[in-house]
Amino acid sequence: MLLHIKNILDTAKQDNIREMLNKVQFVDGKHSAGMVATQVKNNQEMQQDTQQAQYLDQLVMSSLAENADFRSAALPFRVAQPVFARYSPGMHYGNHIDDPIMGSGPNKFRTDVAVTVFLNSPEEYDGGELVIQSPFGEQRVKYAAGDAVLYPANNLHQVEEVTRGERLVAVTWIQSMVRDAARRELLFELGLARNTLLQQNAENPTAQQVDRSWVNLLRRWSEV
Repeated sequence: MLLHIKNILDTAKQDNIREMLNKVQFVDGKHSAGMVATQVKNNQEMQQDTQQAQYLDQLVMSSLAENADFRSAALPFRVAQPVFARYSPGMHYGNHIDDPIMGSGPNKFRTDVAVTVFLNSPEEYDGGELVIQSPFGEQRVKYAAGDAVLYPANNLHQVEEVTRGERLVAVTWIQSMVRDAARRELLFELGLARNTLLQQNAENPTAQQVDRSWVNLLRRWSEV
């Protein structure tokens, strides 16, 4: 499932992030890449070990956590510290699949879901499309500032070369309570119906039946 989530960040948060990103140091993105990705990665990433980075991490991740669509689609169990990436003209990120396991020691986690949050307007840069290979063909993504895209981390994807301006994004990965992407999608769709029925009339027998089905499927498929 590829999901477009709108308005993760409101205008005030976007302005705050942009102002802070203008003040922080960026380093070569290859330092965080795996063995294969190192060969195709050409971008810059915000240095992580700063107070500004901690503040921005909290700002973006709290905004994601507050979003009902994100929670329903990702079913998060563990969430990675986001990476703030910058692409200037000539920069790109070639075809790759995200590492299956990230972190180290007791902080290791499985990457089931990838999320990209767009931090500046698509009119501010040319190129820079996120191109995701899905079972339904190639998906080209370039969303408005403050929007996000959520997709399975095992999909082959790339960021096309930026030819004008600057592309700014925050990227994070999630270990879901439900490992299988098809099951997560089924739970997401069933959850939409469940929420609608419960909001209309929580005492309705059909609403209660759908609610029980969603709860028991999550119980059966979760790995926590």
